[in-house]
Amino acid sequence: MAGDEAEYGDILAVLGRQLGEQAAQGADPGGRRRLTGVHFEYAADPRAVHDMAGDAGYSLASNWFTQLLAQLAVANSITKSQLCVFLFVAGGQLPGTGITQYTQQEITDGLNRIAAQKGGKMITRSTVNRAVQALCGYNWVEKAGNGRIQINVRLWFHGNSTAQHQVLGEIADRHEHDTEAFPYAVGPQGACQEELDLGFAVEQTVRGKRRTG
Repeated sequence: MAGDEAEYGDILAVLGRQLGEQAAQGADPGGRRRLTGVHFEYAADPRAVHDMAGDAGYSLASNWFTQLLAQLAVANSITKSQLCVFLFVAGGQLPGTGITQYTQQEITDGLNRIAAQKGGKMITRSTVNRAVQALCGYNWVEKAGNGRIQINVRLWFHGNSTAQHQVLGEIADRHEHDTEAFPYAVGPQGACQEELDLGFAVEQTVRGKRRTG
């Protein structure tokens, strides 16, 4: 409240000076003062810059969706591969577009970067392909042609609100403004238990015998 009063006082002070100047310039011989114009100038409002790890900037995400991701993962209602593929492509959006230009092989290689350094188990391209298909079914992403993937920008977006609304308008036009289609309908519907599928060869013991599958 004190800040508002100070700002109001500043405006009055500037206005008073300008009115005095304008009155002196516009005075007529009869002593009547004629106001010819008033203008206001505001100083820049400095804002702090986000301090984010890495050099890829940051995206905005729906709080509802980030909590949903955690809930689905705990309930095994999405596979680990689906979660990993979505997070990887969502973090690679071209600013202001909601588009990633990763091929499925690039997604595979990107997800395997740390695992390859450690000599650990790695995700396969076929598993990435299945994950992308599932994510399209959830309306979290859709294929945009030429190896591009369109992120559902209502869930995750790298850019400002003006750019987001422009992208939403373009998507709505493509889907004939169907509110039951991408990007408005978000799955999975009817969450169910699913086995985590990373495309790894896993050894299981069944009745004392070893099975690979």
